[in-house]
Amino acid sequence: MTTLELPRELTYRQARNCLLQLRPKVEAAQAQQVVMDASRIEVFDSSALAVLLACRRAAQEAGKQLLVKGLPKGLRSMAVLYGVDGLLQPPAHPAAAA
Repeated sequence: MTTLELPRELTYRQARNCLLQLRPKVEAAQAQQVVMDASRIEVFDSSALAVLLACRRAAQEAGKQLLVKGLPKGLRSMAVLYGVDGLLQPPAHPAAAA
């Protein structure tokens, strides 16, 4: 498993550069699961979601799964509001659904 960390601040000002740094790391990861650690994020806007979704897309294109952990409550709420929260969570295991 490969773990990548998001920065403390991820707004429209940092989004492009952050994505330019993260995307190649996601694509080059040797592991099938890439973990995006969002626990450091303190300052964010909807651009943070765009970066996460772009990294998810890059992972899928490379045949990998992106797992997001440590998503701050406010960013999680924003994802729910925009209807993309399901895209940022790992798929439920059949045993968990029972």
